[in-house]
Amino acid sequence: MHESWKPFLDSEFAKPYFQELSKFLHEAYEAKRIFPAKPQVFRAFTTDLNQVKVVILGQDPYHTPGAAHGLAFSVPDSQPIPPSLVNIYKEIDDEYGAHANPTGNLRSWQQQGVLLLNNVLTVEAHRAGSHRGKGWETFTEAAVRYLNAERPHLVFILWGRDARSKKSLIDASKHLVLESAHPSPLSAYNGFFGNGHFKKCNDFLRQQGLPEIKW
Repeated sequence: MHESWKPFLDSEFAKPYFQELSKFLHEAYEAKRIFPAKPQVFRAFTTDLNQVKVVILGQDPYHTPGAAHGLAFSVPDSQPIPPSLVNIYKEIDDEYGAHANPTGNLRSWQQQGVLLLNNVLTVEAHRAGSHRGKGWETFTEAAVRYLNAERPHLVFILWGRDARSKKSLIDASKHLVLESAHPSPLSAYNGFFGNGHFKKCNDFLRQQGLPEIKW
């Protein structure tokens, strides 16, 4: 984890809810197959807080073997591109003509200041949503509140119900909030396609004198 997050993480790790979450996770990793691997759970927080320009909120990690690696919507280079990310790339292609990433690994976005944060940071193999209600939601709500307070002029991209539920935590007079349906094949045609979020994000960054994201 990047040292810029230390005050926030130290504070949250000391709280009773996180102590309970840690106990649950210790037992889960001992007894079951959990994704991502332990060293990757907090990978989103290797993004330098002081460089964050965009926050994309996901749901929970991919629950198939080899896919989750700690960044929302992202997979390792060797993995097939998941359906939600296929749709994300389609939207980028519609807006810009092409997307920059040759694989499903979104590390290049992270390096440009995009925080790829899931609502829940762990999941049991082949059981989507299995770690909901264990304390992760409290942790990620705290992260959004912290970002809202500590960083100026962020772009928050909220796709789907879980992400959009955090809208009330964000000061829309200070930050740009973009929301739509989730890019999942089940919902992408209900408002994700055509949302224009990638261009709207870059327009806002440009207005703030910040480098655009190479999507």
